Amino acid sequence: MTHRPLKSPAAPAVPRPSAALLTVALSLLAGASQGCSKGTSPASDSAASGAATPTGAPAAEAAKDASYKIGMVLVGPYNDKGWNQSHHDGIREVLAKMPDVGFEYVDKVNPADRPNVKGSQVADDLISRGARVVVYNSDDYKDDALETARKHPQVTVIHVSGDTAWKDGKNHKPQPNLGNIMGRIETAKHISGCAAALGTETGKIGYLGPLVNDETRRLVTAAYLGARHCWETYRKKKPEELTFKVTWIGFWFNIPGVTLDPTKVADDFYSSGFDVLLTGLDTPEAALQAKKASGAGKKVKYVHYDHKAGCDLAPEICLGVAYYNWAPLYRDIIEKSRAGKYTSEFVWAAPDLRDLNGEASVVGFLPGPALGEQKAQLDAFIQALAGGLELFKGPLKLQDGAELLKDGEVATPQQIWYLPQLVQGITGPSK
Repeated sequence: MTHRPLKSPAAPAVPRPSAALLTVALSLLAGASQGCSKGTSPASDSAASGAATPTGAPAAEAAKDASYKIGMVLVGPYNDKGWNQSHHDGIREVLAKMPDVGFEYVDKVNPADRPNVKGSQVADDLISRGARVVVYNSDDYKDDALETARKHPQVTVIHVSGDTAWKDGKNHKPQPNLGNIMGRIETAKHISGCAAALGTETGKIGYLGPLVNDETRRLVTAAYLGARHCWETYRKKKPEELTFKVTWIGFWFNIPGVTLDPTKVADDFYSSGFDVLLTGLDTPEAALQAKKASGAGKKVKYVHYDHKAGCDLAPEICLGVAYYNWAPLYRDIIEKSRAGKYTSEFVWAAPDLRDLNGEASVVGFLPGPALGEQKAQLDAFIQALAGGLELFKGPLKLQDGAELLKDGEVATPQQIWYLPQLVQGITGPSK
């Protein structure tokens, strides 16, 4: 996810906090010693989660005798059943096979939960306690990651979803110990959109969107392109008979008084004839409200995002889940860093479409029980993608009518990554 400027056309922005006193950050971080465990043995929820305390005290699960330690700064709760949990679970999976590697994380590092704490301050403290690799999992940490990398050149700093290390990107800033990683989730979003198109009975698909930026525009567009393709190819219907609408809440999860309430937005979709809802949030409101609506007799379904277990929330109405498997990337980073061989790199890892849900695929899609007989058509679509089907291909126009791709032209990685608007056919603002 390219996180996280806290703004939206539908919701006011949270001001960027002023530089906090380091003592504030350290007082919060002091609670990290509450819980420790070996990487092979998960800490209990009471020890591993600061969410149980009023201050949201940070968590620790570091091996006391570890010669090598990993630190992670999470923008939201480590157990959110979405983006943050996928990172937490991914690193834990890797470290289960590295018992001599310690791990500490601090979650909910955002202006709402910790208004006077910067990500770089959290990283400083993790490094002071021995972290040799620091992972920032949000685009909102772009400046923090660069600051940390410059301040601590001996530490490997990983910024998830950013583009600072991309030599061919718009924001390249050379820094030998700073890298970016991201899964090419656009492919799984194509599949999500296809599943939605196969599952809808009303032809009205909703998308519960976070904030608006390059990444979220490209992911919404990717889902729409998959939906449109399968609507035409397998449902044999005209594209103008498909409604695809996005509503942005203003951030990656609910912040009362700042964002739109995703629970209400989801309910509004389900109560106004949209019978399938995709989500781009870190949290599971689309699934939870679908389950509630289904219990009230509505014929609704959902497509989850981020975390592999998303269909477990309401299996009978789940069409599938697009998810990240961060373990392969984290394993590679830790091994290179420990060997002293890590160098700056930009990794945008594509899924293994021959084994989409295998251990080596950084991006996956698990079909849900609600697909029923339509699963065969979804499988055919995935095979077509594996065979070279391109959906970011012209003719394709942006919402304002400007030409994005000429007929037959395939988008470059930069055109996809920095998508300036949603494409025509999607209802909802691009900014």
